[in-house]
Formats: sequence, C-alpha cells, structure tokens
Amino acid sequence: MKGLLWFYRIPVDDAEDIIQDSLMSYVFTSSPVNDPEAWLVGSLKNHCLMYWRKRRRNVYAAVDAALLDWLAQPMQPPQERADLLADLERLIDRLRPRYRNVLRLRFLLGYEPHEVAEKLGYSPASIGKITNRGIAALSRQLFLAGFGPGSDRPGPSRQPHRH
Repeated sequence: MKGLLWFYRIPVDDAEDIIQDSLMSYVFTSSPVNDPEAWLVGSLKNHCLMYWRKRRRNVYAAVDAALLDWLAQPMQPPQERADLLADLERLIDRLRPRYRNVLRLRFLLGYEPHEVAEKLGYSPASIGKITNRGIAALSRQLFLAGFGPGSDRPGPSRQPHRH
C-alpha cells in the first residue's frame, strides 16, 4: 500500500484517508471477495485515481470561478479591460475549436454550462469535462503569455484593482 501511495504521489496528509476509504469499501462490499489483498490493491489504485481527479476538478472549478469573477469586475480605465479581453480572445483563438467554442460561450458571452451544451449540441453531462479540458489548455496559454504568479500584468491570476 505504501508503494502505491508513493507511486501515485499521494501527499502524506491524505494517504491515511485514502487507505481508510479503501478499507471501508472492502468492509461494505456486497459481493464475496476471493482474494482480499488483490481486491484492496485494486481499490487503493482506484481511490488514488479518484483523489487526483477530484483535485483537478477542484482546480478547474476554481479557475472557472476566478475567470468569471475577473471578467465580471469593472476595471478602470475601460481601455485596459478591452485590452485584456482582446488578449484573452487571442489566447482562446490558439485552442482547439472544441475548447475555443465552449470557452467563448462560457466566459466571453456568459452562457451557463447547460446553455453551452444545448447551443453546441453536447450532452449536459459532457460539457463539464470539455470545459475543464478547455480551461486547462487556456491556463497553460495564460501562463505562457505571462498571466501567472508574480506577473505584473493584471489578469485572472491576480486580483483585479478595485476603485
């Protein structure tokens, strides 16, 4: 178990919780288990994968909220906001068409996720995954363009100036 936690790079603070989740899954399983050790190893692998998926979703949700909040904030002077939106538009243009369309509707036009799914013909269940992948790609573009920690450029990674 220790080797699996190391392999999946699970932080020490979270490792005990993941082991407990795996053991609880074993205790409450409704089907008979022929090889408990193999079952627990498989369960631990799944819990490690779910741990990182959940962390990624939390990061993407935070980026999603931060971008929407940033775009909603009035900035002074208006030309600065227009310049930043133009920069964002150029960065979105670099993305794959699928992500570009979703992010434009979501962030630049303010559509809700279910509206984006309907407008583009995606199922509402899949739009979250597409949006998260688009946000990840956009985040890489933002970082490469200098909108990152320590940047002197105002943008999504920094708090907007409030006047």
